[in-house]
Amino acid sequence: MKDKIKRVIDRSLGAGRCDVEARFGEPLAGRCTFGVGGPAECLLRASGDGFPDFASALFALARAEGVPVFPLGGGANTVFPDSGFRGIVLDTGGWVGAERVGERRIRFRSGTSVDEAVEVAASAGLSGLEFLAGMPGSVGGAAWMNARCYGRDVAGALCEVEEIDLSGRVPERARRPADPAEFGYKRSPFQRRGSFILSASFRLEPRSQAEMRAEMDRLRRDREEKGHYRLPCAGSVFKNDPAHGGPVGRIVDGLGLRGLRVGGAQVAPWHGNIIVNAGGATAADVLALAAEVAARVKAATGFDLEPEIVFAPGGGGRDA
Repeated sequence: MKDKIKRVIDRSLGAGRCDVEARFGEPLAGRCTFGVGGPAECLLRASGDGFPDFASALFALARAEGVPVFPLGGGANTVFPDSGFRGIVLDTGGWVGAERVGERRIRFRSGTSVDEAVEVAASAGLSGLEFLAGMPGSVGGAAWMNARCYGRDVAGALCEVEEIDLSGRVPERARRPADPAEFGYKRSPFQRRGSFILSASFRLEPRSQAEMRAEMDRLRRDREEKGHYRLPCAGSVFKNDPAHGGPVGRIVDGLGLRGLRVGGAQVAPWHGNIIVNAGGATAADVLALAAEVAARVKAATGFDLEPEIVFAPGGGGRDA
C-alpha cells in the first residue's frame, strides 16, 4: 500500500503543484480532540494555490488504485480506531485563508478553523457566524455536518460551496449554490454525496463590531462553563431529535448515566451528552461507551440515538 500511496501523491502533483508533507505511521490521537486513535498509514498535508487541482487528482487516482482517503479538518468530531487508518488521511490544515467576495460575502478555504472564520467576519463588520465562536473544528467540517448551536446552523448563512463530489464513478469538482431545502438538523447534501469541501462562502450582514464581540465573548464563556474544554472530548455525542421530546443530555441525565465509564471513557459528570477522555481512554472505550448509552436509552425510552461523532473505519470512511 505504501508504494501505491507514494505513486498516487506523485501523480497528483502533476495536476496541481503543492507543497506536500507525507508522514507514514503518524499517530492520529494528537490530531483529534478526543485524544484517541491509532496511526495513519499516511497523513498527508498539502498547501499552496494548486491544492484544488491536487485534491481532485488525488481522489480520482486514489480511487483507481484502491487507496482509501479520509478528509480530516480540525478533528473535533472524529474518532479513528485504535488500529489506525489504512490509506491516506488528508489533513486540510494547510488549505486555509479567507477572501472577501463583494460587500457581504466571505469565502473561506475549508481548512480554516471555525473560530478563525468567526474572527475574520467580525473584523470585517459582518455578522452571521458569531454563534460558532469557540467551536473547535474547520470550516469544511462545519459545512459538511451543518454544524448547529444556540438555535442556529451553518446552512442559515452558507450561500455557496466548492466541492469534490465523490458520489459518482469519477470524482467531480463543482461550485454549487447552497440550497436551504437540502439541509436539515446536522444534515447536509455533502454527506449524501460524500463530498470533500474545498471552500465555503457565507452571506453575512453588517453589524457593529462591539455588538458582535460582546456576543462572541458571551458564547465562549458559556461553552467553557458547560465544560466543553475541561477534558478531551468532541462535544455532543448524539444528535438531538425533536421527536424525543427533549435534549439527549436531559434524557441521559434522567437515567442516571452521568459518570458512567468504560475504560478511560466517561459520560461527563456535568453533562449527559458529552463523553470525555477521563485519562487513558482508547477509541474502543469511546465507541463502547457510546453504544452502551444508546442501548440504555433505547431500552428505557424506545428512542434510537444517532451519533454525531464520526467513527472512522480503519480503511476508508468517506473513501475515494
